[in-house]
Amino acid sequence: MKDFKYFTPTEVVFGEHSEEKIARMVKRYGGTKVLVHYGGQSAIRSGLLDKVCNLLKEEGIAYVTLGGVVPNPRLSKVHEGIDLCRREGVDFLLAVGGGSVIDSVKAIGYGVPYEGDVWDFYLGKATPQTMLPLGTVLTIPAAGSEMSNSSVITNEDGDVKLGYSHDLSRPKFAIMNPCRTFTLPPYQTAAGVTDIMMHTMERYFSHDNDMTLTDALAEAVLQTMKDAVFAVLKDPCDYRNRAQIMWGSSLAHNGLTGCGLSDDWATHELEHELSGMFDVTHGAGLAAIWPSWARYVYREDISRFVRFAVNVMDVPNDFGDPEGTALKGIEAMEHFYHAIGMPINIHELIGREVTDEEITEMVRKCSRNYTATQGSFKVLKPEDMEKIYQMAR
Repeated sequence: MKDFKYFTPTEVVFGEHSEEKIARMVKRYGGTKVLVHYGGQSAIRSGLLDKVCNLLKEEGIAYVTLGGVVPNPRLSKVHEGIDLCRREGVDFLLAVGGGSVIDSVKAIGYGVPYEGDVWDFYLGKATPQTMLPLGTVLTIPAAGSEMSNSSVITNEDGDVKLGYSHDLSRPKFAIMNPCRTFTLPPYQTAAGVTDIMMHTMERYFSHDNDMTLTDALAEAVLQTMKDAVFAVLKDPCDYRNRAQIMWGSSLAHNGLTGCGLSDDWATHELEHELSGMFDVTHGAGLAAIWPSWARYVYREDISRFVRFAVNVMDVPNDFGDPEGTALKGIEAMEHFYHAIGMPINIHELIGREVTDEEITEMVRKCSRNYTATQGSFKVLKPEDMEKIYQMAR
């Protein structure tokens, strides 16, 4: 068991009427002029954006709005937000949307008080000393950014997608109303659950086998997400199971399921290059990569994959053939992905076979020009990354 620090300061307001408290929460955390940051037309069509703005107006809180955040949020939109906040004297940020919007607002929060380019943080050239406070109104459970310390931004200059984590970026509050997820398309719902599960699995696949409670919590999250996604794909207005998914999004990425463990994140890093190059949905990209990663690394600790197969994927434990049990667990995960409409390789993800040249470019970026490794369950060198991409093609 590793020594650990668990820090989760975000105040969660969860439930069907949670949105009514938005303005009060902004005031509680010192907001007097707010940037309301959102994505596309869904926030407008649903009436949520108008409701948020009216609630702020009723409490006498000034605000400006900035929409247009896209999946795999862009650095150019971050720069636009930084300029707007400085010009308007914004002192609080409010993200209305899913992970892309929250990640974008976090980057804006880093950038407003910083004299250099906010991209410096994502390149590891600088460390933030302060940032604007922020809150979230979650509409897409997936990324877990509503309680996490991380964000991922795509720089259009070279299609480079990088993540950065710092506790300064943890939201002050998160408003979560499961009813706001009823209209999510099935594909987006499934991709979101895939991302939630992967946030847990990136921590679960560890060589630290003596944190029994953390493992049990992780397995409960994974099992609950598996069950809930089928329920909401059948009935999109199933409040109970939509609520499980929304809460699971937060629990999977607020650090709880990794306490005492060494996390991995290789699948995420490999996928970042996929979505950076092909602009695919992040959760779907994770599903396309994970089976190949798993088959490449499972012999590093077969017992951990056996536990996953038995406790998460309900595979009978063949005590005489642990390797066979481990592989059946990976196969069961592939069947699960297909059952919810997710791909299990790159061809299914992008509709064609990825080229050798594209794989070489993804390896170059993932290895930071052949200078970095990824992962900890098995430390991946550039040649390992290439083999996994080749297996996944």
